[in-house]
Amino acid sequence: MATYLDFEEPLRELEEQIQQTKEIGNNTNVDMSDKIKELEDKLQAKTKEIFSNLTPWQRVQLSRHPDRPYTLAYINAITDGLFQELHGDRNVKDDKAMVGGFGLLDGETVMFIGQQKGINTKMRQYRNFGMPNPEGYRKALRLMRLAEKFNKPIVTLIDTPGAFPGLEAEERGQGEAIARNIYEMMRLKVPVICIVIGEGASGGALGIGVGDRVLMLENTWYSVISPESCSSILWRSWDFKERAAEALKLTSEDMKKLGIVDGVIKEPINGAHRNHEETFKIVKKHIKKHIAELKQIDPEKRIDDRIKAFEKRGVWK
Repeated sequence: MATYLDFEEPLRELEEQIQQTKEIGNNTNVDMSDKIKELEDKLQAKTKEIFSNLTPWQRVQLSRHPDRPYTLAYINAITDGLFQELHGDRNVKDDKAMVGGFGLLDGETVMFIGQQKGINTKMRQYRNFGMPNPEGYRKALRLMRLAEKFNKPIVTLIDTPGAFPGLEAEERGQGEAIARNIYEMMRLKVPVICIVIGEGASGGALGIGVGDRVLMLENTWYSVISPESCSSILWRSWDFKERAAEALKLTSEDMKKLGIVDGVIKEPINGAHRNHEETFKIVKKHIKKHIAELKQIDPEKRIDDRIKAFEKRGVWK
């Protein structure tokens, strides 16, 4: 059963009316096609109206929508199920919050890496709510080096509320693991594409977020801190999260204007959470396009361009 956010309620009501009208037509053998068409037109117009005027906080809500596809769903759709997951950091254990492996993208082998959230309570606990430990980032780096060894492009899918902040994570070197990934990703000789598909929070996102192309889906966010945490620090309460979301300039549109990301991937009119298949097709098209472009550039120049691009980020006059 679909989940609706507060601002999506008008859509739920129209969809229920369409379903009821169809049932009346089926039960009474009365032609209700004109009425159904009228309601469907209303639904399309209302959808466009709502999704064209979203606030930053509403985009944050959409990025966390329970019906939104997660990393493995993207990977399996993009590779048509031809994906071999690889496990473990060869040091501590296999972090279930970070997934990765080789997949076939229309005949081309690509290394896919990303944070994975769970689709229900049990799976969320299993995946640690998409918050990787140090071994997750070390696993990601191991897989990136493997991709470099075999000269295969890398695609990272970012969707995390942040790196795991627990005591054991700090004991095992959470900060060092993320910093090491940032340093090593700058120097990878293969094309690297990073896509924010949900939440892009803090170092948890940046740990797999350094690439030749950094992209965001339309209804996602990317920031050093979540609106709730920002609100709790500045106002000692979560009640100002909407105000914080506005001030943080964390939407894809804001990030593009500020030069933090290279591009925004438009979602279907009703959002990725309502139309998975179309979203997968759009993302796959962008990945193929950028891989083709990056493969034409000399590896040393690619590294140089990558470093210069990140040096410019955050600098403004």
